Formats: sequence, C-alpha cells, structure tokens
Amino acid sequence: MEQDNVAIISDFAYLCGETPMWDVAKGQLWWSDMLTAKLYRYDPQVGSVEQVGEGCNVSGFTMNQGGGLVCATHQGLYLWDEEQGFQLIADHFEGHPLRSNDATADGAGRFLFGTTFYGPDSPDYELGKLYIVEKDGSIRILDDEIHLSNGLGFSPDHQTLYYTDTVLRTIYAYDYDLENGVVSNRRVFVKVPDHEGIPDGLTVDAEGYVWSAQWYGRCLVRYNPAGQVDRVVQTPAKQTSSLIFGGKDLMTIYVTTAAKSVTLPVAPEGYDFEAADIGGPVYSYHLGIQGRPEYVADISISK
Repeated sequence: MEQDNVAIISDFAYLCGETPMWDVAKGQLWWSDMLTAKLYRYDPQVGSVEQVGEGCNVSGFTMNQGGGLVCATHQGLYLWDEEQGFQLIADHFEGHPLRSNDATADGAGRFLFGTTFYGPDSPDYELGKLYIVEKDGSIRILDDEIHLSNGLGFSPDHQTLYYTDTVLRTIYAYDYDLENGVVSNRRVFVKVPDHEGIPDGLTVDAEGYVWSAQWYGRCLVRYNPAGQVDRVVQTPAKQTSSLIFGGKDLMTIYVTTAAKSVTLPVAPEGYDFEAADIGGPVYSYHLGIQGRPEYVADISISK
C-alpha cells in the first residue's frame, strides 16, 4: 500500500467533503460539503479556495454546458449557477422522493444519478434507483433495486458504465448504449471483501482502470478492466469519500474526505470508529497516472 506524493489542497475540516469535479475549461476544482450544504471551488493558479454556493445538500454534480452545474442533492435534482443559485428540476419521480447520491454525465450530455433510501428514517432502503435525465430535463429510470447509490463512471470507449452500490459492497458494470441512453447486462465488476472499506466515489483513468475511494478503508483502490486490484494508495482519512483527476494534463488526483465520524452497519467487522485520522481536508496525489476529462451535461429546463 502506497502513501506517497500527497499534499493538502484545503486543510479545512469539511464534515463530508464529496463529489470533486474538475472544470477542464477553467482549470478549477469543485467539491461540496454535503452535510453543511455548501459548494466550494479551488483555483490552483492562485491557490485560493472559495465558497461559491449553499442551500442544498449536494451529493453529486457535473459541469453544465453554458455554465453552472447540474446537481443531485438530498432535496432533489437542480441546476445551479452563481447568479440564480439552485433551480429545481424535480424533487419527486413517480411518487418517490429523489434523495440523490452521486452522479455523472454521458457523452451525449445526459445526466445520470442514483437515489438511496438507506437510513433509519427510510421507508424502504431497497427502493433506490438509477436515473437518467435527458437534455430537456425529462427523467426516466435506468435500473432499480439499489440500496445505497454511489460512484459512477464510463470506460474510455463509452461502452461500459460502472456503478457503485455501497451497502452491497459492489461495483457493477453495465453495457451502455450511448445513442439511446440505456443500460443492459448488469454484472458484478468488483465485490469488496467484508473486512475492507466500503466503495464510495469512483472515476476511470485514461487507461480504462477504475478507481474507487474506500470509506472506512483509508485508501483509493485502482482496478484493472477485469476487476482485479492493480494498486492501493493509502490516504490520511479513514472516511475517504471520492476522487477525480485534474490539474495540468489531468495528472493530479484530487481526493475528498470527511471529518464527521459516521457509524454505518456496513462498516468492516471490528472497525475502530474512534481511531485517529486526518479526515476533512481535500488532498492531492501525483502518481504518474493520467485521467480523462469528465463528460459535461447539457441540461436545460423551460422557464
């Protein structure tokens, strides 16, 4: 297990830093603190971190064509920009609240996100679904029977969608039809052993290797396209939430973490919730591996 070439980008103790996203056009890093309902932006040219928005518990987002973000939140699905703030797309679909967790965009500008009903106040934690949003803001279901929706990403050839169900400790792979925006042939890509951390955020590098942040695992895990562990990179935080490639030539890995200790029944057996760690900051790594630009959504809603 490696722990090299790590630096702190922001040393603030974010309660639950999440969903880092690199804006290729502007060369900036974005992320949210999901528990405090705030959005942040980092400009590496000047080394500045600024809070740019607040009001919704953002758990996943992508950049949007023409500016701003498309956001999956605990309150529903929103557009966001600095002038107008959050603009609701939908907070329910077919009677189910869109309590969302993590998201991505496809190469046609659609927005994909999952929902979760996991928790003590949930009516049924097996009601989570994987959704897709068309460019006009219309929503449809791609898959169901999701427990705790998490990291998503595409293979470089766009033929495979990877999707994480944290409660099941599983990263799935689907065949993806880009023209029609549909999935098929769901199969297990990775099943994380019970004694390890649980899979959280996800991204795919330029070689098609899948990276998964392990909450409770203090690490990032790189899997080859066959689902075998290729590399494990240790992090300072036991609650490592997500990651993204960014920086010059997409050679920097940015990692979000959480300061607030969260007790979930899916933690590894014997896990020490009181163990010391340095959770909360945003970290960066330089490991000599190149990422890929994340797709940009192209979602609009009628006024």
